Amino acid sequence: MTEHKSNFPDFYITAPQPCPYLSYRKERKLFTHLTKDKPNVLIDNLLKGGFRRSQNIAYMPYCDNCSACVSVRIVVDEFEPKRTLKRAQNKNADLKITRMPANPTIEQYHLFKQYLHSRHAQGEMADMSLLDYGVMVEESVIKTFITEYRLSHNTEEMQSSEDETLIGVALCDYLSDGISMVYSFFDTTLDSRSLGTYMIMEQIQYAKKINLPYVYLGYWINGSQKMKYKTRFKPQERLTPKGWVRFE
Repeated sequence: MTEHKSNFPDFYITAPQPCPYLSYRKERKLFTHLTKDKPNVLIDNLLKGGFRRSQNIAYMPYCDNCSACVSVRIVVDEFEPKRTLKRAQNKNADLKITRMPANPTIEQYHLFKQYLHSRHAQGEMADMSLLDYGVMVEESVIKTFITEYRLSHNTEEMQSSEDETLIGVALCDYLSDGISMVYSFFDTTLDSRSLGTYMIMEQIQYAKKINLPYVYLGYWINGSQKMKYKTRFKPQERLTPKGWVRFE
């Protein structure tokens, strides 16, 4: 009984604070610590059931009188990109893609800081140090990987002394039924490439290749322009009080 109790997670609730997505709301989170003594199946079920992972913490929204945050996953085998998504795919056909263990590098960190400065300068991650970034990447009790997207230096867009330049990074987890995209960032000066969109489609292709049925995108937030892009990837399933419901 003692061993069973120690393996069961303790849950905590944060104090209310301003919501970063809906300015007129306050957010709270339900969270638990992910530790190596917790069964893998328990952690896997948390992350498939609406929780998100940040380092070794699993969290989900627990807001008063608000249910705008909805977990979204893409149905891999049936995904067919529309014309605008195909354009992003074609524009990035020249990229070199490398998957590797979740080990941080200074090159990744520099791209990460450029992305935050451009897109999330006022966000809570904006002041993250190299050490903070390393912790974000390395601290995981489940199988985690990084995908790097590189551009050859001899293109019109990018001139570099190196053979290749890192322009995109996706930090992802392997779940039993899919890939969970934990965090991704990219060179925001290359807007015409639609790198954020492309990296999602590339992870969908990878999931299909390794026979995983879903790609988890985290939360779609009704009313948030920042999260509207997630509705473009269909068919998708959204987690509701009745379970996962399909949306075309």
